[in-house]
Amino acid sequence: MNRNEILDLMNTVMKKRGRSPLADENQSTREAGFRSLDFSETALRIETVIGRELSFDAASMRRIETVKDVLDFFEDAVRS
Repeated sequence: MNRNEILDLMNTVMKKRGRSPLADENQSTREAGFRSLDFSETALRIETVIGRELSFDAASMRRIETVKDVLDFFEDAVRS
């Protein structure tokens, strides 16, 4: 699963919640309105697509501040 596919899933979640799509990777998740519930739903959607649970370190989640951080996080988790 590539970065654009992950972003598409994130934007599907944003659209479902009536929010604007994520366009600027440097935007903070707070400014973008991408909340923890959105993160969780995106993770579940990714797991459905790849057919397995994501494995990741909870400590790395605390460093997420921007849309880019979310994309990087999920890219790493999909590769693991």
